[in-house]
Amino acid sequence: MIWLWVVLAALLTIGGIFWLGKLPAAARPLAGAAVMLGLAGYALQGHPSLPGKPVAAPEEPEGFGEAITDQRQGMSERFGPAAQWLGMSDGFARTGKTELAAKTLEKGLETYPDNVDLWVGLGNALAAHGGGVMSPAAALAFDEAAKRDPSHPAPPFFAGLALAQGGDLKGAEAVWSDLLARSPADAPWRPDLEMRLAQLRQALGPQLPAETPAGVPAPDVPN
Repeated sequence: MIWLWVVLAALLTIGGIFWLGKLPAAARPLAGAAVMLGLAGYALQGHPSLPGKPVAAPEEPEGFGEAITDQRQGMSERFGPAAQWLGMSDGFARTGKTELAAKTLEKGLETYPDNVDLWVGLGNALAAHGGGVMSPAAALAFDEAAKRDPSHPAPPFFAGLALAQGGDLKGAEAVWSDLLARSPADAPWRPDLEMRLAQLRQALGPQLPAETPAGVPAPDVPN
């Protein structure tokens, strides 16, 4: 059945070229030969009888340190002085130019040195440039952001994310637990934070008590 539609499409194409396109008579044999060449190529390589095999899109991996669909988690302004610098930096980061992404934000901070979003973005860019590890420079950027607005959720959220991605799960758990405790119930970032924190705690496994009362022997830890 598919061949019937292929031939019909070829005839319509030839008709359109010859009559609707008002192709000169001298050029018609060449146009007809081009269409026939296309049909011959399809006959040799096409497989219309094969069943369809749709490929499912790869699923996003789950985890406390995976990619974020909303890079700001509703924590930063969509417009304003920081938006254009963050946009340019994100563009460089997506193409693997992490150093240029960080330098872009450093340039923005020269003009807006007290902008929390730019400091957070710089921390993210520096962590990405370090291979996902929380470097001293990235930690300093997050600290500078927190100093400028201690109530802002972005510095601890992304600092915790950098710590988790770098392997410091306990440090990330401490930072995120504090952030969750002071986050409003209707905060847009809270569901994502709760999910990541739960996965983080599951990865950490059961923890021993911080202190053992005097006179009580510590529990045996299996080897």
